[in-house]
Amino acid sequence: MEFDFLKQKRILLVDDEQELLDMLVSILKEEGYQSIRTAVSIHNALHVISDFRPELAVLDVMLPDGSGFDLMKQLKQNADYPILFLTACGESEDRCLGLGLGADDYIVKPFLPKELTLRISAILRRSYKNETPLIKLHDSVVDFSRAEVVKDGNHFSLTAKEFELLSVLARNAGRIVTIDALCEAAWGENPFGYENSLMAHIRRIREKIEKNPSKPVSLITIKGLGYKLLVEGQSL
Repeated sequence: MEFDFLKQKRILLVDDEQELLDMLVSILKEEGYQSIRTAVSIHNALHVISDFRPELAVLDVMLPDGSGFDLMKQLKQNADYPILFLTACGESEDRCLGLGLGADDYIVKPFLPKELTLRISAILRRSYKNETPLIKLHDSVVDFSRAEVVKDGNHFSLTAKEFELLSVLARNAGRIVTIDALCEAAWGENPFGYENSLMAHIRRIREKIEKNPSKPVSLITIKGLGYKLLVEGQSL
């Protein structure tokens, strides 16, 4: 699965139908979203956000203890993050009310899973377009905007080649990237003969991102094939 920093965003789902919530969680996890919490009422949602700071909320309009519009007002008192409404009603006045109150989008039940994920992706990209991705690894954080690694409070600059290699690995986090693909990314269309240089760069990258470079837990060698980068939350 291609790494997408937007898929690390925390998502709150609020609906009084537990079966629908379970389906939504399954749909989103299949798309690569991992940080998801659910609630079945306004009261439940307010309890959830006491220790979970959402970066996107998906709200049903009709909840057992009030409306999704009421919940949105309370959520936005604490933080301003995007809101997507789910509703069984297709009434234009409901749509206008939700959007007028500050909602970012509106989708009518029943809906196709792909429609929902496309809407969520579009909202996140609009809302966080100016954010610079930080790649969280087991023992360090890679900040691509500064071309540096932060580990144990220390900052390590990345060279141009290290930056290119880590970028390719991060875009394919959790997947094997072949030796040929990495050499091509760093040295161009004719990458043959650079395998030893690649190994040297991988060793230097590990010195920056790993706590124990001789026993890497983030940048893994896949013998005979290439390398795999594991971001926070992924495992072999």
